[in-house]
This record gives sequence, structure tokens and C-alpha cells, in this order.
Amino acid sequence: MEKALVKGLRLIELLATSEQARGVTDLAAELEFTKSNVHRLLKTLEAYGFVRQNSQSTYELTTKVWELGSHVIRRMDLTKIAKPAMTQLAKVTGETIHLSVLDDTDVIYVDKVESAHHIRAHTSVGARAPAYTVATGKAMLVHMPDDYLDRFRPHLRRYTSTTRVTIEDLRQDIEQARRLGHAVVPKGEWREGIAACACAILGRSGELVGAIGVSGPDSRIHHEQLQDFAIHVMEAARTVSVALGYSGPAGDRR
Repeated sequence: MEKALVKGLRLIELLATSEQARGVTDLAAELEFTKSNVHRLLKTLEAYGFVRQNSQSTYELTTKVWELGSHVIRRMDLTKIAKPAMTQLAKVTGETIHLSVLDDTDVIYVDKVESAHHIRAHTSVGARAPAYTVATGKAMLVHMPDDYLDRFRPHLRRYTSTTRVTIEDLRQDIEQARRLGHAVVPKGEWREGIAACACAILGRSGELVGAIGVSGPDSRIHHEQLQDFAIHVMEAARTVSVALGYSGPAGDRR
């Protein structure tokens, strides 16, 4: 087995399980590597975007490990596990239900249950939408590191009159979603005339897996109705999360 690869993997595992950033000397002592060896490994990992050095000259992992892991998570049979909850949510609300995953700055719709109404939200499985403009995207961004929002700066643009086009506005939306336990888009920010609410789905260790949401025309779904829908959306997300092994804090309706 390639020794350098094994050492690099052990270093990543140690950084991933550490509660705080670690220094070269500290890491070398715990791993029983030489300091020069640890330094070379860290610089290689830093060059490939897996590690960053902070102002105290200590090292920590970036979100790249999470990003790679999210691709693995999406290959799980999430759609099969979520389908019963989606079907029940569609029955209760009468509106279109979406199951989404986060891919960098976009959401990808991985499954949906269509509304029985002739006038409804039109999306396609496999389609993408800017995460900062849709309810499922905002719900998932709640569970990302604070600096994750910085990657949206080059992509912010106005799609409708209500699109949030500054990081400050987006941060306000994320904080509101964090307080409420769900995200709400009362007036379409990606497509005109669409109202939606969504909640994140979490995995066994509390990691983000995806989001479930309900959407429909804002001419039919008013603010008070969105509030009612949100209760059912949170329960659906909680049901799917539990099925994935999540056992969060008591009272957590996610």
C-alpha cells in the first residue's frame, strides 16, 4: 500500500474529527509522523483545496471533503426512502412536492410528486435552479458553513422582481429559515408567481442530505397557507431524516 497515500488519509481523518484547527507539531505528535512529513502533506492537501491554513498558522479542512461526500450521499436511494413522505405531503397540501439536493451553488431536483391542479409549479426531475432563489436551496444553505455563501457572489443576478441579489439579503433569509426551522419563498424568486416552503433532510450524523419542499402558484398559496404547509413540510423532512438514521435533539421538527 502506498505509504504517502495512507499518511494523507490518516491526516484527513484526524483533521475531520478534531474540534479545532491543529498545528503541525500537534499533528505530527499524534500521528507519530515527522513534522517535515506532516508539513509536506498539509501543503499538498492545501494545494488541492482540501485544507486551509488560518491566521494562527494552524490547519483545518475545507468543505471540499463534504462536497465529495455529498455526491456519495446522493447515490443513496434517497428517492425511494423519501417517496412515501412526499406522497403523503402531496395528499395533505394538494400541491407539487420536490426533493432536491445541493450541488455547489445549484439545487438539483431529484424527484417530484405533481399537483393534481391544472395550474401548478412546473419543474423537471434532473433540472437545476440557483440555490439562493428557491425554498429547498435556502433550507439546505442553513446547514452549510457561514462562508459557503461567499461562493454565490459571482452568480447573484435578478430573475424576478423579488430575487434576493446581495449576500446580506441572502444571509437574512438563511437566518430566518434557521429560526423558523424551514425556508419560505412567498413570491417567486426563480420563476414568477411561485410560492414555496421547504425543510432540510439530515442524515445519521446530522449531515445535510437534501431538502423536501412544496410549491404552487402564489395566486392559490397565500402567506397563511404557507404557514400551515410548513408544519407538514417539517414533519415530512423529519420522517425522511429519521428513516435515514437521524436522531436529532428532542423537539427537533426537522
